[in-house]
Amino acid sequence: MEILEKKAAMRLLIVDDSEIVRERLKTMLSEVPMMETIGQAKDQKEAIELVGKLNPDVVIVDIQMPGGSGINLLREVKKRKKPPQLIVLTNQSYPQYRRKCMEAGANFFFDKSTEFDKVAEVLRRLI
Repeated sequence: MEILEKKAAMRLLIVDDSEIVRERLKTMLSEVPMMETIGQAKDQKEAIELVGKLNPDVVIVDIQMPGGSGINLLREVKKRKKPPQLIVLTNQSYPQYRRKCMEAGANFFFDKSTEFDKVAEVLRRLI
């Protein structure tokens, strides 16, 4: 008899100061198989606390947020022993921000206005 191991869902944390964006992401990503949104944060401080407490597999981060920046959050999260995949989703899609985010540890960088749906595509590939 063969015992099949059940694959656990990929655990996702969404970090954006806009509740509308967080809810839109949560709704869109609920359609991605094996993906579970385990938390949402509106600022850097809350995000750092939730990363430590929830240990997500993936964190979606905006650059601009109250109380700090997404770039600082990337640097902090990347210091973890086993850091999650980091996806930047921002309206600040200028080349200098892309470069800073990638240097800070982002795995992916997307423009909210033109590449919002690419987040789901990437997550499907990560599973």
